[in-house]
Amino acid sequence: MLLKSVKITNFRGYQGTTVIPIDETMTGIVGRNDFGKSTILEALAIFFEAEGVKADKNDMNCFRLAEGENQFEIACEFSELPASLVLDEKVETTLADELLLNNDGCFEVVKTFKATTSGKPDKTFIRCQHPTDEVLSNLLGLKITELKKLGKERNIEDAVADQRVASLWRQAIRTAAQPLNLAETLLDVDKGLSTEGKSVWGKIQDLLPTFALFKADRESSDGDAEAKNPLQQAVKDAQAALQAQITKLEEEIEKSVLDVAGRTLDKLREMAPDLANELTPRFKDKPKWTFNFTLDGENGIPINKRGSGVRRLILLNFFRAEAEKVVAGSQRKVIYAIEEPETSQHPNYQIMLMKALLDLGNQENRQILVTTHVPALAGLIPIEGVRYVTKDDDGLTVVKMPSADVLKEAAESLGVLPETGMERAKGVVLVEGKSDVTFLRHATMVLRDSGHITSSLDDARIVPLQTGGSGNVKHWVTHKLADDLGLPWCVFLDSDIGGSPEQIKSIQKRKDEVEAQGKEFYSTRKREIENYLCPDLIKAESGHDVAYTDICDAKKIIGNTVGMKPDDVIDRFWPLMTADKILACSKYGEQGEEKYEVVELSRKIISLLD
Repeated sequence: MLLKSVKITNFRGYQGTTVIPIDETMTGIVGRNDFGKSTILEALAIFFEAEGVKADKNDMNCFRLAEGENQFEIACEFSELPASLVLDEKVETTLADELLLNNDGCFEVVKTFKATTSGKPDKTFIRCQHPTDEVLSNLLGLKITELKKLGKERNIEDAVADQRVASLWRQAIRTAAQPLNLAETLLDVDKGLSTEGKSVWGKIQDLLPTFALFKADRESSDGDAEAKNPLQQAVKDAQAALQAQITKLEEEIEKSVLDVAGRTLDKLREMAPDLANELTPRFKDKPKWTFNFTLDGENGIPINKRGSGVRRLILLNFFRAEAEKVVAGSQRKVIYAIEEPETSQHPNYQIMLMKALLDLGNQENRQILVTTHVPALAGLIPIEGVRYVTKDDDGLTVVKMPSADVLKEAAESLGVLPETGMERAKGVVLVEGKSDVTFLRHATMVLRDSGHITSSLDDARIVPLQTGGSGNVKHWVTHKLADDLGLPWCVFLDSDIGGSPEQIKSIQKRKDEVEAQGKEFYSTRKREIENYLCPDLIKAESGHDVAYTDICDAKKIIGNTVGMKPDDVIDRFWPLMTADKILACSKYGEQGEEKYEVVELSRKIISLLD
């Protein structure tokens, strides 16, 4: 399931009901300090009952409390629902068939909390379009024996293929009662479901995303969540992937123990039959699978006792590792919420962390939420994921979705500035990072000198500006200024062909967005600009043999081979590429004709001024 929105009612600074849509990949909650950004993440942590986070009676909005209201609510709406699920005796059903979806066809869970108590929810409901008929509204609360009795009263036994399965009885009863009169209902998962039915809610809960919150304020205990939570979340993720094996093992253990208990009672029955007949063997609780980790540094000093910057680096590299991990096994979503990832970090690490989070968010079963008020990080957030928290004319907290006006307001509030260099530009080519600037400037210069093109970017006064990727706030601010100044602009990005499907999908999305604005979008035929480097040149300069294809991760392969950071590969080797080498490494055939990609790309960008 995918988190689609969170709705908070009378919670802290939010009066009434505020709906915050959640982007399918990355949601960036931006705004000034103390406007309510962290409140959204903590509301989600309370909803998902994240470790170390509980509702407090002081979470009730004080103004609504003074007006006589006595509870606050946190609701989550989910899309991308499972095609089927098993609730009874291994027979598949759906949330739609069980009439558990809301008016928008989504699954919505509402948790209410009393203003006078702290801790877990007072009530948990499913908001759904459910039958108004008193009998039909409680089908999920009936035991199998009660369903059979009701079915016989309505003469529908022949319509039930397997009369041992509760979901089939429910389906037959509802079918016979068509047309159903449905209305919005808050279905109480405790009172509305029987002892048997509580397992229904438990099975649905197992499908909900898992949630991990990493807060800006750091603890200093041995159990410092900042150093511990990433690994603990990894344990939860691994357990979810192995849940089928775990369940089978639990069943085998239960069967074995119950067999011993049964034979014990048989022996007791020989001596005290009345006592033996009073006893029923059962497990009071399911086994709890818990693992605790610590990270020890040199001299046995726990890593969480090191400086705050070191502890945050653990978080950084956890996300970097997650972003590169091939997702397999469990299809359950994981939501990572990070409050102010810039805390205690050098600006370079801030950018690295945000880019790692963007990569992680593009994985199929991950969603990322971040809060920040740092312009450099806010500028990297994808436009569609921006949620701007501010105050309205009455001083009430509101959350605004991205639009031209909202992006302008947010950018001005946060101080997100366009890249410098606009003062001398006649045109702009927007690129992702500094390596792309090096690539284009050097390529156009040497191709001009060799007579393959008429001018370089500098000659044409076309300025390559790094924005962190097309489609983010920084990109929007830069191209908005270009539009305001009447400058033509285009976009150049790596194609990421051969990378993950999520990366390729993201590039295509950016292409569609840029072309929808009537602008040109150029991408590499090979995976990345590093794939155009000449292996012989790298051998001559570094003494290392290196081999890579057009679609493999050449940047990482070269970096690891020569012992340098992958992001520095282009800056080290590309300025040494001659025109002949650029031609040789960008040559391709099309319809029997020999072509040179970098030459074509350079001509197209320079023709921006035509």
